[in-house]
Amino acid sequence: MIGRKEFVDRFGGIVEHSPFIAERAFDAGTVTEPLTAASVHAALVGAFRAASHEERLGVLRAHPDLAGRLAIAGELTEDSKKEQAGAGLDRLTPEEHRRFTELNDAYQARFGFPFIIAVKGLDRHDILTAFEKRVGNTQEEEFATACAQVERIVRLRLDALLPEA
Repeated sequence: MIGRKEFVDRFGGIVEHSPFIAERAFDAGTVTEPLTAASVHAALVGAFRAASHEERLGVLRAHPDLAGRLAIAGELTEDSKKEQAGAGLDRLTPEEHRRFTELNDAYQARFGFPFIIAVKGLDRHDILTAFEKRVGNTQEEEFATACAQVERIVRLRLDALLPEA
């Protein structure tokens, strides 16, 4: 059986800068072996959903802006860097970069956390379209959407690490 430290060491970074989610998943006894993408996802998502609103907001705020300042400074986590590069966000035209910056600023001002989207399988045009649509959501709608996207990102990251069954 995997121990708490090993579990947190291995999966503590899956939810962006929020190892407390892995700690709580383990402590809740929801981690089952064999470790599969589905079982670890269920454990992590259960802990995420059980977190307070403020704690989930903290998880959202731990995510980087898309094509934002951290990306330019080279300070993204390795997962975020790969995900953004896979969607072409490291190859924006100056006009696209300006538009992402405008949307990041407007979104952050409106919702108080960065725009979060699981970028795998999307290109920069898909992401801009979603960004432009979602910036008009209500606070409640966008909080729920962003949380659902965090859960999707967690699954995609686990799919890359673990077998399905």
